[in-house]
Amino acid sequence: MTKSELIDSIAERTGMTKKDAQAALEATLGAISDELAHGGSVTLTGFGTFKVAKRAARQGINPRTGAPVAIAAARVPRFSAGAVLKGTVNTPVRA
Repeated sequence: MTKSELIDSIAERTGMTKKDAQAALEATLGAISDELAHGGSVTLTGFGTFKVAKRAARQGINPRTGAPVAIAAARVPRFSAGAVLKGTVNTPVRA
């Protein structure tokens, strides 16, 4: 599903216009991004948790030359699925 398809789905499910659904989605994604940028986490009960993890610096290898490359430490976003989402994904779909 693309972002455009997600906007269409939100509009259909809520009765919002596509423009309002897009604004709501953009606001939601912006709020999640802002919280993660400040090192926080966002928990959506039943759906999951977005959080920031620290990845340590490490040595990598350039696949083209085989030379060692230093990879810097970084903060990376992580998502942990909640119980309800896991159950929904694991429920068999009937055709």
